[in-house]
Parts: sequence; C-alpha cells; structure tokens
Amino acid sequence: MNATPNATAAPKSLNAALVAKRDAGRKLLLPYVTAGIVPDWVELVEAIVEAGADAVEIGIPFSDPAMDGPTIQQASVRALDNGITPHAAISALRDREIDVPLIAMTYFNLVYRYGTERFASDLATSGLSAAILPDLPYEAAGEWLAAAGQHGIENVLLAAPVTSDERLAMLTSNTQGFMYTVSTMGTTGERSNLDDAGTVLARRVKAISDVPVVIGFGISNPDHAVAASREADGVVVASALMRTLLEGGGVDDVATQVRDMRAALDAAY
Repeated sequence: MNATPNATAAPKSLNAALVAKRDAGRKLLLPYVTAGIVPDWVELVEAIVEAGADAVEIGIPFSDPAMDGPTIQQASVRALDNGITPHAAISALRDREIDVPLIAMTYFNLVYRYGTERFASDLATSGLSAAILPDLPYEAAGEWLAAAGQHGIENVLLAAPVTSDERLAMLTSNTQGFMYTVSTMGTTGERSNLDDAGTVLARRVKAISDVPVVIGFGISNPDHAVAASREADGVVVASALMRTLLEGGGVDDVATQVRDMRAALDAAY
C-alpha cells in the first residue's frame, strides 16, 4: 500500500463498507491491534488488511481497561511501557492510506481527558471511521455523540447476552457501523470453547434490525470464527493475535493467523 498523505481525507463509512461486503455474501473479519505493542504496529495493521480484514480495531492503550482480559491488559502495558500515547497512536495513522475502515477502541476516561471534540477531530483527521467506548453508557454519551457526529465518527455500541429485549431494541436503533455482540459475560480473552449465548444474541439482533452483527470476545481460531458466523455477520478477533506478539511473534505471524481465519470463513460461507 502506498503511504500517501491522508490528512484531508474524509473517514470511510464503516457501516457502508460492512453492509456492502455482507450483502455480497462475505462474512466480516475485524482484527484488533493494540497501538504501540510493537514498533512496527502500523505495518502490522497494513499486513492484516492485506490478509483479508474488512475493518481493523485500533486499541488505544489505557491503564485500567475494565472490559479487557489479561492478554489485552498485557498488550496495553507493553505499549504504554513503549511510550505510546493516545495522540501518538492516532497520529501514526495520519499519513497512511489504509484500504478498510479503522475503528478506535478505548475507554471514555481517556477520551474525556483528551477532550471529546479534539478526540473526534483527531480521529477524523487521521482517517479513522468509528469508535468503540465500551464503558460509556448510551444514555450518558450526549457530549461524545455530538462531537463524533460533527466529525463523521460512527459510534459502535455493545450488547451482552443478558441485555433485555427493550434495551436491545434501543441499542440496535442507535448503534452506528455495526452491533458489537459480546459472546459471553466477562472480559475479553481466548477461550477453548465458544458460549452459545453469543449466537443466540446475534439471532435476537437480526430479528429486529438489519444492522451488521459482529461477535467478539473469545474468538481464538478459524473454527471459532466459522462457528460464530453461522448466526452473526462476522467476528472480532483480538487476544489471540496480541498473544502472538506478546510471545515474540511478528507481523508475518499475526498476518498468517488473520489469513487463516479469512480462508476458513470464505470456505465455509
């Protein structure tokens, strides 16, 4: 990919990109990368796009990631030890032309300290399309939603297996980009088996909305990705990829993991 200036480019529409691919019969694959976990993390983002990612979550490290399990926590600690800052993470993407939408994933405490309007503006300037703030309830998100909307940043909401029907209807009506459905109660992390609760939740969302449904938490290998995508439109994979880096793997190793998941999804569907 060409590293051409991207500062004036409008963010790509996450929802439009995912809907187009879903409607063409493709299952969606959204890998996650912790910004700063390795010096060449931006090259890693480019490599996993080439390996078949449909969008990429960019984790902006935070010192107290409440929803993240031990692997992503360790990845965040390593990135912070490497000197990454929110501004550096966002700015590193500014002069890269990435072919798929990028999604910032972090916590609202960080956004609040950064400044909501500045955060949304900087995301847009660097070509990011959306944000996931898992600790920010929709009812309390007015300031963020106003800033995000002003700069064209889509706000992705999450639903859990215990989400009531009434609240699920509200979330599906207000999420932007896609509906992030959590496969199990608890934190992120690899699991040997997937909980059926995630696929049940995906069916519930699809019964009331046409928004793309993507399952996350615990997707660790190609078999998991295929199984979760029977009811959902695709998957998020995070901990399995970051563990590879924490254990000494490099860009090529993670790209191979993504490529294997892409091949399994394409073969199954």
